[in-house]
Amino acid sequence: MAVALDMDEVRGNFPALAGGNVYFDNAGGSLTLGAVAERIRDYLLNTNVQLGASYATSQVATKRYAEGYAAAAEFIGASPEEVALGPSTTQLLYNVSYALNFQEGDEIIVSIIDHEANIAPWVLLAQRQNLTLKWWHPNTTTTTPTNPTLLASDLPALLTPKTRLVTCTHASNILGTIHDIRAITATVRAHSPHALVCVDAVAYAPHRPIDVRALGADFYTFSWYKVYGPHLALLYASPRALAALRSLGHFFNNHRSLEDKLGLAAAGYELVHALPAVVAYLRGGEGGRWAGVAAQERALQGVLLGWLAGREDVTVYGEGGSSGGGGDGGEDVRVPTVSFTVRGWGSRALVERVEAECEGAVGFRWGSFYSKRLVSEVLGLGEKGVVRVSMVHYNTDEKR
Repeated sequence: MAVALDMDEVRGNFPALAGGNVYFDNAGGSLTLGAVAERIRDYLLNTNVQLGASYATSQVATKRYAEGYAAAAEFIGASPEEVALGPSTTQLLYNVSYALNFQEGDEIIVSIIDHEANIAPWVLLAQRQNLTLKWWHPNTTTTTPTNPTLLASDLPALLTPKTRLVTCTHASNILGTIHDIRAITATVRAHSPHALVCVDAVAYAPHRPIDVRALGADFYTFSWYKVYGPHLALLYASPRALAALRSLGHFFNNHRSLEDKLGLAAAGYELVHALPAVVAYLRGGEGGRWAGVAAQERALQGVLLGWLAGREDVTVYGEGGSSGGGGDGGEDVRVPTVSFTVRGWGSRALVERVEAECEGAVGFRWGSFYSKRLVSEVLGLGEKGVVRVSMVHYNTDEKR
C-alpha cells in the first residue's frame, strides 16, 4: 500500500502555492520547485561562464552541466550519451526530423490524436523526402467516440516492410488516456523491424516513473517545465536510433552522443544545473515519492470524474474511470488530465464564468491545446474546444 503524501511538506516545496491560488492548468505547465529556482539563481550568480575552459570557475560550471545531464538521463533510465536537452519538445522533434534520411516511397505512420509537436515535423518530413504518410486513427469499433485510444492491435493493418517510423503519445494531453507503449513497440518490431518508434511523453512524465529501455521506444521526449522544473525539454534516442541520425552539429565537433548530434548548444546551462533538484524531489523520501504521487492523483481524478459523471449535461472525453486495467503495464488507464464539455455552454464561456466567480483565483483553460486534429476532427468539436482541468499531486480536494 502506498504511503500517503505529507501534503503540507509537498506543497511547501512549491513557493507559488503560498499565494492561495488553485492551479488546475498543470498540463500546460506545472509550478516550479523552489529548489529548482535556487539552483538556477546559484548558477547564474556564481558559475555563469563558458564551459570547457581550464580556469577554475569554468571547471565548476562544466561539472555542474555534466551533473545535470546525468540526472536527466537517470530520470528515464538512460545514459547521458543517449539524451539531448533543448528549449522545447517541439524543437527537439523538428531536429530529429531534419536528421533522419529515408528513401523515397518509405512509409511513416503518424497518430492523429497527438499534440501537433509530434505531428507537424513528420508531415513536413514526408513532404521533403517524398514519403508515404499514413494516419493512425483510433479504431471506432474497439474504442468509444468519446475515448479514442491508440491500440497496438490496430497497427498490423498499417505496418509494412517499408515502414520506417511510427509516432504516438504516451498519454493524451486532452483525454488523459495512457497508451500501452510496450505493446505498441513490440508490435512494430514484430511487423516492421526496421521502423523507429517516437513517443511524446509530455503529458505522461509528470505523473509516473519512466524506464525507456523497458518501454522499447527509439525516441522518447518530454518537457521539464511540466515536471516541476525549468523551461527545458529532453529527448532520448536508443542506440539504433542514434545510429540512424545524421549530425546537425558543426563538422569539427564530435558526433557520438545525441547531444553532439542534435543538442546544438541550445540548453541553457543554468537550466540544466537545475534538473538534479527535480530528480531528487521525485525520488526523495523513503521508497521515493512516486507511489504517493500516483495515489494522490488517483484520488483527485476520482473525485472530479465522479462529480462529472453525476451530471447529465456533461460529456467527459477519455476514460471515465481512474483505474481498472488496460493501462501501461499497471492498473492506471489515465493521468489526471480531464477534459469535458457542458451542454448549453461554450467551453470558453464556461471557463470565463468560473474565473469571474472565483475572482481569478482558480486557473484552468479551454481550447484544443495544440491537439487540434484530435479535438476538431476526431472528437468533432470544431472550434469550440474542451474545458480542461489538469491536476498533479500537489493539488488537493480541499479548498486551499
